[in-house]
Amino acid sequence: MTLRGVKVLIGAVAAAIVVAVGVTVGYFVLFDDEELRYKTQRALRNAMPALAAAELKARGHSLSGELDCRDLQGWTKRKLRVRCAGTTSTGKPVEVIGAAEDATRREFFTVLVDGRPVVQNVPCLGADCRADD
Repeated sequence: MTLRGVKVLIGAVAAAIVVAVGVTVGYFVLFDDEELRYKTQRALRNAMPALAAAELKARGHSLSGELDCRDLQGWTKRKLRVRCAGTTSTGKPVEVIGAAEDATRREFFTVLVDGRPVVQNVPCLGADCRADD
């Protein structure tokens, strides 16, 4: 292959990459309207006690008091992480973990009662799930 042929090939590949990136960005700007329900760590942390309590109640578990929710170590503005702890009215430990990823625009929640999953990696809890219906 000649030097001119290599230059043409490199130019064609570069143009294809630019077009692919443009199409991808255009798709996300125009068609991907999914957003995080909780855009900040504080919003996620503040919402989780009520959401988790509603989810637990709907699944037959009542709490002995409010859940104590705290930021998980390593959270960032783009990767939100919260852990809540409490006990059921029967004295079983409750743990709720919530995560939200800005890059994927997805949220995940896991609820454990006595170390066993009640829900695992679900996209919503409590009233948030009913709002999607």
